Amino acid sequence: MTWFPALTAALPADASDAVLIGRVWEPAAQGPTPVLVDDGVVRSLAATYPTVSALLEEDDPAAAARAARGADLGGLDDIYANTRFDDRDTEQPWLLAPHDLQAVKAAGVTFAVSMIERVIEERVRGDHSAAAELRHVIAERVGGDLGGVQPGSERAAELKDFFVAEGLWSQYLEVGIGPDAEIFTKSLPLASRGTGEQIGILRSSQWNNPEPEVALAVSSRGAAVGALLANDVNLRDIEGRSALLLPKAKDNNASCATGPFIRLFDDRYGIDDVRSAEVSVRVEGKDGFVLAAASDMRQISRDPLDLVAQLIGPHHQYPDGAVLMMGTLFAPIEDRDEPGLGFTHKRGDVVEIRSESLGTLANVVDFSEDCEPWDFGITGLMRNLAGRGLL
Repeated sequence: MTWFPALTAALPADASDAVLIGRVWEPAAQGPTPVLVDDGVVRSLAATYPTVSALLEEDDPAAAARAARGADLGGLDDIYANTRFDDRDTEQPWLLAPHDLQAVKAAGVTFAVSMIERVIEERVRGDHSAAAELRHVIAERVGGDLGGVQPGSERAAELKDFFVAEGLWSQYLEVGIGPDAEIFTKSLPLASRGTGEQIGILRSSQWNNPEPEVALAVSSRGAAVGALLANDVNLRDIEGRSALLLPKAKDNNASCATGPFIRLFDDRYGIDDVRSAEVSVRVEGKDGFVLAAASDMRQISRDPLDLVAQLIGPHHQYPDGAVLMMGTLFAPIEDRDEPGLGFTHKRGDVVEIRSESLGTLANVVDFSEDCEPWDFGITGLMRNLAGRGLL
């Protein structure tokens, strides 16, 4: 197979200027190690920072990572090549999802297009065959009137009144243009899959898609200290049946992918670069189907730091920090099989999510039930670190 992108494509375009951290599975240690990419060499940070969470608590994580770079674990090219789940030497290191003890959260309905799609999911009760007709009805009634609406504003209140009068009001519009963001738990600490791994959809789902997003790495103080790519895999039919099924639609084995690295904020890269980021996604199936699209963070309806403030503060603490996915503009409606049925995943789909400043996150779709089970949690990590003398 040649599905896994070359290292040059996996890295940010300006990788030589980027402070990239992540995690590597060390077979000799039988556990994960925080690492820094240092001019093509992967260097351990474990002697100073046994967890990525601990590193991100520093006032300047980028400077701290440079100062703490330690043992050479190997060349990035070799470790990256060994990250493919289908061609891996388990006696050699490979990349993992780049965070560890952080809660993995996601903000939903932060783009107008995806907001409309959530309304459609709800109204058709997860029946994707009815989605095209309702999409047409909504387009006729409101057109593109939602794109520039500031959530919680007077204009948003006027739109709410309009939707209520038209019989189209929805809980998704409430979080899309109302004052409070939708922020939910996407994955538990240590459960996310990294680049080169399988991502999972439930066998029972007949309507689903990837959600390419930029995520922020957030410290326990509520400071955004870096960014990474994420795939918030979504089961549209299950969420469409009831919003109360959101956990079942969002949090399953292998349903969250992040990486390939966290790019730490420094004097070359910061929150303004996140605000202007463009994210592309390409899905290629074994059936020859190809879908390509792009998401522009400049079209987000809530500022990234506003989302962080709604996540963490006096109202809610995260002692080990958090990873916050910020939503997607991507809402695929292209027909894959029969006309009017839109897009859904198939086993073996290759999903590549790319941003010039963050690199490429690449995964292969399979059923969650058939993906490698998650069996290394917090207890396993603490035992491993203690056994290595790192605690």
